Amino acid sequence: MIKKITRLFVYLVPLTVLLYFVQQYVLSSYFNQIEFKLSPFSIYLFHFLTVTVSYILLVLVNKYFFQQTGYAFLAFGIIKMGLSVFFLMPVIDSDIANKIPDVLSFFIPFFVFLLLETIFSVNLLNSSDLKEN
Repeated sequence: MIKKITRLFVYLVPLTVLLYFVQQYVLSSYFNQIEFKLSPFSIYLFHFLTVTVSYILLVLVNKYFFQQTGYAFLAFGIIKMGLSVFFLMPVIDSDIANKIPDVLSFFIPFFVFLLLETIFSVNLLNSSDLKEN
């Protein structure tokens, strides 16, 4: 179980740091005239925490309730979508005329992190060695 979580962190931590600095550079270099409601740090912290918590919970579900792992993955995905809407409420409620840059700065990393989480979750779902659980 620890090995599966560690394997995720081997990819998640460098990806988070790399994408954070890339986005920070792009926003400061090319979009410095646009006011963003959400900082890149808060966006990446949100994504890092949601992927971490949902994958750890998914590994626990896989260990104790193997048959329910797929349903847990879907449930955690729906919960993450709800949390994303809640996280974006400052942007939704703001008086900013053009909210698209803020939404894109959130959802582009969202889909990258979702892809990473999906790859690890599918590997977890396809693990046929029950002793590894």
